[in-house]
Parts: sequence; structure tokens; C-alpha cells
Amino acid sequence: MKQVPLPQLGRREFLKSLAAGGGFVLASRIDAMGAVFAGRALLDPESWALHDFLWLAPSGALTLLAHRSEMGTGIRTALPMVVADEMEADWQRVTIQQAIGDSRYGDQNTDGSNSIRGNFERMRRLGAAARDVLERAAASIWRVEASTCVAENHQVKHPASGRSLAFGELVAAAQNIPPKSKTEIESRLKQRKDWRYIGIGVEMFDVDSIVDGSAVFGGDIRLPNMLFASIERAPVLGGQAASFDKAAALAVTGVEQVIELPFATTEPFHFNALGGIAVLARNSWAAQKGREALHVIWQEGAANSSYNSDSYHQALLESVRKEGQETLARGDLAAGFAAASTRLAAEYTAPLLAHACMETPTATAVVTADGCEVWSPTQNPQAVQETVAQTLGLPLKSVIAHVTLLGGGFGRKSKPDYAAEAALLARATKRPVQVLWTRADDLQHDYYHAVSAQRIEAGFNAEGMPVAWLQRAAYPSIGSTFAAGANQPAGFELSMGFHNNPIQVAAMRTEAGQAAAHVRIGWLRSVANIQHAFAVSSFADEVAHAGGQDPFQAWTKMLLGSDPKGPSKHNRRLLKVSAAAIAASDWHTKRKRGHGLGFAAHHSFDAYVAVVIEVDISTAGQIRIPRVDLAADVGTIVHPDRVRAQMEGAVNFGLSQALFGQISAKNGAIVENNFDGFRLMRLSEAPAQIHVHLSASEGPPTGVGEPGVPPIAPALCNAIFAAIGKRVRDLPVIQHDLSWI
Repeated sequence: MKQVPLPQLGRREFLKSLAAGGGFVLASRIDAMGAVFAGRALLDPESWALHDFLWLAPSGALTLLAHRSEMGTGIRTALPMVVADEMEADWQRVTIQQAIGDSRYGDQNTDGSNSIRGNFERMRRLGAAARDVLERAAASIWRVEASTCVAENHQVKHPASGRSLAFGELVAAAQNIPPKSKTEIESRLKQRKDWRYIGIGVEMFDVDSIVDGSAVFGGDIRLPNMLFASIERAPVLGGQAASFDKAAALAVTGVEQVIELPFATTEPFHFNALGGIAVLARNSWAAQKGREALHVIWQEGAANSSYNSDSYHQALLESVRKEGQETLARGDLAAGFAAASTRLAAEYTAPLLAHACMETPTATAVVTADGCEVWSPTQNPQAVQETVAQTLGLPLKSVIAHVTLLGGGFGRKSKPDYAAEAALLARATKRPVQVLWTRADDLQHDYYHAVSAQRIEAGFNAEGMPVAWLQRAAYPSIGSTFAAGANQPAGFELSMGFHNNPIQVAAMRTEAGQAAAHVRIGWLRSVANIQHAFAVSSFADEVAHAGGQDPFQAWTKMLLGSDPKGPSKHNRRLLKVSAAAIAASDWHTKRKRGHGLGFAAHHSFDAYVAVVIEVDISTAGQIRIPRVDLAADVGTIVHPDRVRAQMEGAVNFGLSQALFGQISAKNGAIVENNFDGFRLMRLSEAPAQIHVHLSASEGPPTGVGEPGVPPIAPALCNAIFAAIGKRVRDLPVIQHDLSWI
């Protein structure tokens, strides 16, 4: 398969190449501002195009569009692979083209673990439609019934006569055959047994270029006469500069301009640029050294300058210790508690978390009289297009958002504030500008995963079954980024394992407390499932041990409940993966002190995941993780290798968060500025073995990128208790003394 490079040319050069017959075939229609792809595929102008996603040349070369962003998940391989399978295309004849931001492609936000589950059937229909047109094209040439023609491996055959035509030979005839409607094409979808690539997979499209270093990430973009910008932003959200030394910055060799961007001083902050003092130079090093010479004196925003992690943490705990706003009420809670034989209560907290992508936010922009072009490692090019258009006051179609490879995303790069910064500076300088965030910028100006506190109180009957369940949560909402004054968890956040947790209990009440946001809050891989799964699965383990029960058996009882109709289909699938993880982990073997297994399970993004983590804790409190078993039911599996990779990555991501992840604030400013403060798990600390067990399923594909994360923290903490008898209810683990004698 041929790799398509990103261009180093602007709009005018692009249009000149069109006029000169350069061979760009963009879609079923071409317009100068809206249909320019990020790739530079030299296609035959006689290509047959279908639905802006597929181009077949007379040579047989097939180009497929990837409308989602590649950040290591393999998504720009998997979605075109589905098209190729249904089309009966030869994967070796396929080239993949990256889409720019454009509404014609539908939702392009590579977020929410929705790329496969939201586009699988759509891509199947696209491929089936192409196959159907080619079969009808062959039939028109042979003057036979289309139903007697069969596409197979990049050609159409007529079994009755033994004739065949290569796909490329059918291009001219296909031009005159309209595709069938969505309803009509549904009947043409291949049967599961006939899939060639789906469920098997192919080599990841980008793997060779990533390995040999030729892959183009955001920071690799270079344009003629480009400036590099480094921006000093207010340390406290809503602050602004009182003074700075512009002359000192300009005196640094290589620095050409110092520009003050308007400061964002009032909520909500949306995806807007935060503002700051930008130092622009001929290279990135000079820009950073010039920035260091600014010596800015800050005027802090009053609303957030008193924000301190310790006191905020205590305020959240106080919030969940009193009645909050009801979000769910089922059954008679008071009667349930009155009838309970025993009661148990516990509180759980989790800190702010940063995304800490390996590639920090970066964007390159150029502004001309025609509009603005942006190159960025974005999860959501349409959000880039919309944000830049709004920032510059331009029509939407005059902003072209190109997508590079992403060095990690985790939800951070669907928020294009950094693209808005580049656009503002490009307009001010009338030159291409690349904004590159430092690691300190990245950690101190993130859209953080919310700090949280939860309290669960439950009553149990003599058999250890819950009869009453009260759960409260308090954390700043993602809604605060978009609506001023939002100070309680939003409904979509609470639906991530809070009021829809799987515990079967007749009387349940959930409540949300208030929590004002003092930093930008955003979604991070698995979002609010992180804190909710931590509380529910940790509490379930506590319930088991308090009643002298095996944690897995107690979990099974709590999910089965006493309903004579049996568990819901969701609980049945969750129980199935729970049993699979237990069976794979040698759960019932007795272990000596210091060694333990912990179990947790969670349902999110339509997927079901259960985890067993083994820990080995030295008497000095050092944790080693010999093995992790993760069982998952993710419906129909499109690309098994990528599913396993995502689950393995989720284990390490979740362990890194649980063991070390913590962002703290002092007087409104974030303290951590590098990986010495915001610790990530090192290779020597990673599990020695990770085993992923995938359940066979013919259900619709589910999310994959995020569902593996939520059960990790509770499984780890439950394993710690099993090993040494110490409960970890407050993350991260590193702040606890785990030594034992």
C-alpha cells in the first residue's frame, strides 16, 4: 500500500496545479475552498468517484477517504478496510487519503469511542454500493443480468461464461450508473462468512512511515517563510498580563516579533484561545528563549486565584456528606435501610488528571485574502474549522482544516484552542505561523479530567444482598467549559456508571453535589466512567470482604439480583466477561501476604470489560504487577489486532493514572510542569504480562479505545487490599504508604 504524504503547498499553489492538469481528483465535485484534501494523491482524472469517499482509476488504483483522525488506534486503516471488504477490493491496490474538516463527511470527531460503532454500517453500505455499481457496469458491457455478475478480489466475474473484467476496466461504464439508495443497498451487504478483512485485519496503514520516521505529525509541518511561536499564558485561569519586557524578548537572536493576544478573562472558555504574550522567531528555540526573557507580571483573575487542591478536595468531601440534588430515585430508600441487617459506607476521591499526550498541542496556520488554512494534529477537524472561523470572523467554508498524524490524543486534541492561537498569529504577522506548546504549557493549561469525590452508603440483608443504595458525587462538570455557572455534573456525565451502575437493588438514590470549576474541564479517555467505576467496583469489593464473601461471587450476586426474570442483557454480558477474566487469572489459588488479585468490571461505550490484576508488594511498599487479565465483549470485532492493542494500552494508561496521576493547584496556578511532577508509569513499572481475552460476538461493534480504562484503578486497589489488607480510597496510589511487616 502506498503512503500519501502531506503537502507543503498553499491554496494558490494547489489551484495552479489543478489548472496545469496536475491530476488532483478530489471528489465528485471540486471547489477551491471546501474539497481540498490533506493528502496529495496523484489520481487519474478519469477516476470514477462515489459519495466523496471513494475513487477508482482506470489503472485499478483505488483511493479511499479516511474521515477520522489517526492517533495510534488504527482507525484510518480500519474504516477504509471495511469499505474495501464490502467492495471486494484488493487491499494491495488501496491508497488512503486523509479528509480535511468538512460537513459533507458527516461527524469527523474521533472521540467518544464512536468511530467504528458509528460508521461500521455506513462504510459497509459504501463498499456494497461500489460493488453493486461495478457489477452492473460489467453486466451492461456483457449485456447480461446484473444478478449473474459477481465481484471478487478487484474484478467482476460472470461465472456462467467464464468472463471477467478488472475493476479498472469498468470505470468508464461505472460513470453512467447511479448508485442505489441506502434502503436498496442494505440487501447487497455481504454475509459475515464472506468477509475478507473484517474480523481478520490488515497491516496498519501508517506503520511503516511511523517506524522509519517519515510520518508527518503536527510539529513536522514546514511552510515557506514560517515563524515559530511560543506563548506565555496566564498561570491562573482568567488572568492577564500587567506588564512584560518586550524589548528583552526582541533582543534574543532569532526573535522577530512579540504580540499580545487578547486574554480570555471570563467563563465560559469553550475552545477559544486563552490569550497571552506570543514570541515569534525564526526557530522554536529562539521563540522559547525570547519567551523566557519576557518576565511577565501577572494580574490574576479573582475568580480562580484562591483555588487550592487540598482545600478543594476537602470541600468536595463535605459536599458528598450532605444531601445533594437528586438524579435518580428508585424504591423506598428509608424502608430499605430500616430493613437492612448491616450498613456500610465509604468515600472515594480522584484528583485532576492531565492528558499528557506524547506530542504536545501544535498547529500551523496561514491567513490570506481567501481565508485560512490550518495544519494540526486534531481529533476533530470540523471543530478546528468552526473555532478558527469564529475566531477570525470568517465564513466557515473559507477555513481549511488539514489533519496530520496525532502523537496521542485521549480527548485533548478534539479541543482546538491551539489552532485558534496559530490562526490569530498568522493573521497578525501575515506569515505562516506554527504554535508549539511546551510540556509545561501542556500540563498547566489543559482541559483537565475532573477532580471528584463520591460517597456510597448501602444496606444489606442477611444474605449479603444490597437492599438500599445511596450514592453521592461531586465534581466540576465539563459543562462549565461551555456554560457559565455550571457547577454540577451534567446528565451525560452521570450516565457514565453513576445512576446506571449495574448493581441490582430495589431501593436506590443518587445525588449530585455542587463543585465550581477553577480550571478548564474536558473529557479524557473514558471520561466520568473513571471516577464512577472506581467508586462502585471498589465498594463492591469492600462489601464482599465485610461479609466474608469472595469478591467475584459477591459481584455476581449483586448483578444477578432477586428479579425472577433474571438479569438484564447488559448484566448478562458483564457477568460473562467477569467470569472470563476470573477463569483466566487463576483466581482461586491461595496467595501469601504481599501477593494478591483484584477484580473489577464496568460497562461503557456499549462495551463490557472485566479485569483481574495481580500485585506483588514488597515489605517496603514497592508494587510490582506480574500479570493483568482483561476480558472484553466489544461486539463484532473489525480489526482484532487493533482491539487488543487498545485494550493493552488501556491497561497501561489506567495503571499510570491510578498509580501516579495527579495535577494539583496552588493559589489558582497548576503546580506540575513536567513528568517529574506528573508521573507516568515507566517501562520497569508496567505489567510483566497483559492477557486480553475477547469474547466472540455478532452484535454491533462497540467502543474500544476507552472502555478498557475504567476497571483498572479499582482492580488495582482491590488487589492491594487482597495483598496487604490496606484500602486505597483516594487516588493516586503513590501518596499512600503500602509498607507492611
